[in-house]
Amino acid sequence: MNDNFDDYFTEEAPEQENEPHVETPQEREEREIAEATIERRHNTLRLVLVLIVLALACFLGWWVWQYYFHPYEQSQRKGWIMRVSNEGSIFKTYEAQMMVEDFADDSIVARENFDFTIASDSVATAAARWAGNGQRVIVSYDRYKGYLPWRGNTRLIARSIDVDSDRFLISRPQSLETPVEP
Repeated sequence: MNDNFDDYFTEEAPEQENEPHVETPQEREEREIAEATIERRHNTLRLVLVLIVLALACFLGWWVWQYYFHPYEQSQRKGWIMRVSNEGSIFKTYEAQMMVEDFADDSIVARENFDFTIASDSVATAAARWAGNGQRVIVSYDRYKGYLPWRGNTRLIARSIDVDSDRFLISRPQSLETPVEP
């Protein structure tokens, strides 16, 4: 069989000289732009997850602030302070108990003990001065939804204690058997 075709597989290919490639200004500019730019993948799932985590963290922070640090009620009670004590092993707080009477139609309806925590030393000193001496006081307090160990054993924190200056009220607590004088 006569083969008049060149056999490319048996001959060695002529070696071409590798000439250094001269970069054109257009190619150089494209290369520099490619090196300077950061390729970013558009990962929307990652963005959505980060936004959900941030929203949950913001909600949790708001809830903790509302529950522990923002009082939901600011009120006053009138009564007689029965005791003031400094309690706690690690966090020393002043705990107080006050006797409160509720009146309706010039008669005593109910007597109850009102427990609260005193936050400052000056208010605790005033409460200790009025404890057990029969002086009727007005306690202004904040009510929180939760209590913290360094803030006391109750959710009621006294801001101030003042002497009740109303002259028409009873000056001392009386027993339930004794009728109340108007």
